[in-house]
Amino acid sequence: MNAMTRRILAGTVAVSAAMSLAACGSGTGAGSASGSKTIGLLLPEKSSSTRYENFDKPLIESSVSALCTKCVVDYANADGDEVAQKEQFDALLAKGVKVILLDPVNSQSTAAWVTAANKKGVKVIAYDRLAAGNVAAYISFDNERTGELQGQALVDALGDKAGNANIVMINGAETDPNAAMFKKGAHQILDDKVKKVVYEQSGEWKPELAAQKMNEAIGHFGKSGIQAVYSANDGMAASIVASLKQAGIKVPVGGQDASLDAIQRILTGDQAYTIYKPYRPEADAAATMAVYLVKGLDITSVASAMTESNGLQIPSMLLSPVVVTQKTVASTVIAGGLYKAAQVCTPELTQACKDADINLG
Repeated sequence: MNAMTRRILAGTVAVSAAMSLAACGSGTGAGSASGSKTIGLLLPEKSSSTRYENFDKPLIESSVSALCTKCVVDYANADGDEVAQKEQFDALLAKGVKVILLDPVNSQSTAAWVTAANKKGVKVIAYDRLAAGNVAAYISFDNERTGELQGQALVDALGDKAGNANIVMINGAETDPNAAMFKKGAHQILDDKVKKVVYEQSGEWKPELAAQKMNEAIGHFGKSGIQAVYSANDGMAASIVASLKQAGIKVPVGGQDASLDAIQRILTGDQAYTIYKPYRPEADAAATMAVYLVKGLDITSVASAMTESNGLQIPSMLLSPVVVTQKTVASTVIAGGLYKAAQVCTPELTQACKDADINLG
């Protein structure tokens, strides 16, 4: 991947850093949502992906609290609204926060935001998506590798039919640099191993738009003209599966994010795979870098990679994702603690869970 010089291969990058922070002291000035110990947290979505509210937010808050007892997290979610996120960002600057963890709705528009923050002495950390501008750090997964895993998992699901398969691709938002890397990685696999990508559009991370695009593809190619569908995430995959079912088409569909409903679709055979990005290591890495900056410590001692962005070298932590299929649900998302078996295995899925060797207790 040409955007980085080194990669991090383990999912526990922040553990040793957390141990060292314990000896650094917590400083003073806690309790309010402003001041030198406040960390701003701005996440981009509620409706199209459940991960941010269910996992990222509580995990980051918990990790920050463990690392810095005097630190406060000031949180807001833009729910896909770029204008709202700019207002949230400006509000944090007005409150006098010293560090902002930013997962941007539109990564291309943030350069001026970051410049304004830097002028006030505020450090911006790009979380999950690389924001434009001179950010202090970047925490994410190896996104091109994620796309490669998605592409290979779709090929694996097709088996010996892959060489003759026509593929539909529904990509993520064009304003999201991660989506571009997912797409690039997926093409590196699919272009060599399937017959053709016959239809490719952006679903903009919107399930309803993904359904519209899928229906267009079905209308154009018919029931026999599509052999598999690449979906950039699980939210769009859900609507794609629904469109295919309505048309009477059963083909492999892949996604990303390991959402609970996607895991259940995998068990029932409606979805072929998802990509599991262990949220805790990413949250821990973000919290570690944020607390380091709040305390005035050198983050290059915990950064495991450097990411190039418009000629800048950004200290980074880049984690490795995992493919989840029917055979690996038990050993990935359940063994990893993302979900309990009882959450996944509702009564109607009891037999499917047994077939997948999930221990129901």
